[in-house]
Amino acid sequence: MRKRATKVTRNYLIYPAGSVLIETGKTKIICTVTIEDSIPRFLKEKETPQGWLTAEYSMLPGSTDIRFRRERGKTNSRSTEIQRLIGRSLRAVVDLKKIPGRTVFIDCDVIQADGGTRTASITGSCIALHDAFKKLMDEGIILENPLKEWVAAISVGIVNSKIVVDLDYEKDSNAEVDMNVIMTESGKFIEIQGTAETEPFTDAELSSMLAEAKKGIKQLIKFQKLSIKSEN
Repeated sequence: MRKRATKVTRNYLIYPAGSVLIETGKTKIICTVTIEDSIPRFLKEKETPQGWLTAEYSMLPGSTDIRFRRERGKTNSRSTEIQRLIGRSLRAVVDLKKIPGRTVFIDCDVIQADGGTRTASITGSCIALHDAFKKLMDEGIILENPLKEWVAAISVGIVNSKIVVDLDYEKDSNAEVDMNVIMTESGKFIEIQGTAETEPFTDAELSSMLAEAKKGIKQLIKFQKLSIKSEN
């Protein structure tokens, strides 16, 4: 098992309700949370008032060794898939009925990429979400914390016939199997994305990868909780 060092800087920006800079190895991502008093049209006709949560993800031009082109309104299938994953992962742990009439926007901007950007975005966004909801509660805007439990994510794979957790770009590029796992604090899976890049994998290998991913996520959730232990 191998897991890169993770570091979080909370309140990284002054304007969002919550913001963190998360660093996992050489990967660096700014995760921000903005809350607006509006909801999508499809929610306005629901009998029980509720809010909404959505996410956007992008990589900045200097985040990789070759300049990454700005999307400028174009639909990038990879970015779209990742931001939907981030949104699903956070909605799974938020009670939307506790933020009626409000939309939570999560923005994840990758400023340096070295593998694991989608998983780090989820882990960092959960901390930023905690801070945003605490701010709303402190200001008396909401009465109860909508965050039901913590969620974190990690990659796991098979590289040179060995299970590796939290793959950087080099290992990800050479992985025989690549998997992303999203799990809640209570041990429930939100999503498991697994692909055999070169060789199919067995039931036993799948079980071993999930076991290592669970260990890594439990460590990350412990890290999340420690990061907010001393509230600012």
